[in-house]
Amino acid sequence: MADRACIIGAGSSGITAAQVLAERGIPFDCFEKGSRVGGNWCYLNDNGQSSSYESLRINTSRQLMEYAAYPMPADYPDYPDHREVQAYFEDFVDHFGLAERITFGTEVTRVAPAGDGYDVTLATGETRRYRWVLVANGHHWDPRLPEPAFPGEFVGEQLHSHHYKTPDVLAGKNVVVLGIGNSACDIAVESSQVASRTMLAMRRGAHVIPKYLFGRPTDRVNRPLAPLPMAVQRPVNRAVLRLARGRVEDYGLPTPDHRLLDAHPTISETLLPALRAGAIDVKPSIERLEGTHVRFADGSTEPVDLIVYCTGYRLTFPFFDEDFVAAPGNRLPLYRRVVHPDHPGLFFIGLIQPLGAIMPLAELQATWVADLVEGTVTLPDVATMCREIAREDLAMARRYVASPRHTLEVDFWRYRRQLLRERRRR
Repeated sequence: MADRACIIGAGSSGITAAQVLAERGIPFDCFEKGSRVGGNWCYLNDNGQSSSYESLRINTSRQLMEYAAYPMPADYPDYPDHREVQAYFEDFVDHFGLAERITFGTEVTRVAPAGDGYDVTLATGETRRYRWVLVANGHHWDPRLPEPAFPGEFVGEQLHSHHYKTPDVLAGKNVVVLGIGNSACDIAVESSQVASRTMLAMRRGAHVIPKYLFGRPTDRVNRPLAPLPMAVQRPVNRAVLRLARGRVEDYGLPTPDHRLLDAHPTISETLLPALRAGAIDVKPSIERLEGTHVRFADGSTEPVDLIVYCTGYRLTFPFFDEDFVAAPGNRLPLYRRVVHPDHPGLFFIGLIQPLGAIMPLAELQATWVADLVEGTVTLPDVATMCREIAREDLAMARRYVASPRHTLEVDFWRYRRQLLRERRRR
């Protein structure tokens, strides 16, 4: 078996993995189902897996999102839109000469252990054997609807945010947007501009964080706090937010049932003004579907034409047999979110949901994987890795709100320090 790696996917995580392996001289093949790089950020991607909508902008600043190996253009805005991000990824691939190393229009249909490596089967029917497999297929493409489904029947339209692209589907309708994450806020605000009525329904409140504080991107303002304990970060952030925007309750949102930074942040510059202007009605979660109406948890019933479910994604790997690798409840036990302790040579790149941006962390993950492939660093034994995975899971459960959304959560700067320590393990 040739010492060769397979990269699955040419999205933001796959292309940085390809760049790192190419720079190290590690032979690899990269397979992409679609015809372009960019993955989730490629609007209307012909691989059918992009959740980008026409008005999408990043919610972390470009300085935090860019790769260390290839910074974003200095003339980009603080928060580029998906077109600019896509252009950046294409420039990245061109700059490093990676396009000819990526096989486009080729889906990986099965990965199975074989000897000291893995057999990778393509949609063409061909099977190739690799020593290492780097999974970079993303985790925002398999929509998750409410489980269990709401009782009753609904005769109107139902749409998951994954399939939302432009606001024309909202025009003139009574719309319920379910969720309080970033996509829910964006879609609710767009709906308020074209729909007859917009209702934003949620199971719990959220700490809504503006994109700017004191005229600068919020994540750049907060950067000096990163080395400090959470017991210091939390009250400082809480005080600054109270000064900048007041209380979320003042805008009609419910009081959050968790502390600031104990859930993935909801970042929006437009939601709170729309709420203050009365353009969006806040509702509790849906209780029951009643034909042309929706009953909410407070007992109110409203006529509704369209429900947009902003309820997240399932973590799935269609190329793995379920008895080999699966993630029930969106949980996949990985050492440092990358290494599967039971399957040597199987790595996951970008399978994280950071308080910050994925891209530079995926770049660092790929760099660590290259170290492991070259043998310049080592892993702990399996028992030690499993104990560390269990310890991390317990720490996450203690900090974050219990939900499938938070099974991949990491703190950007803390996780970055962990990976840098792993690169020093001999």
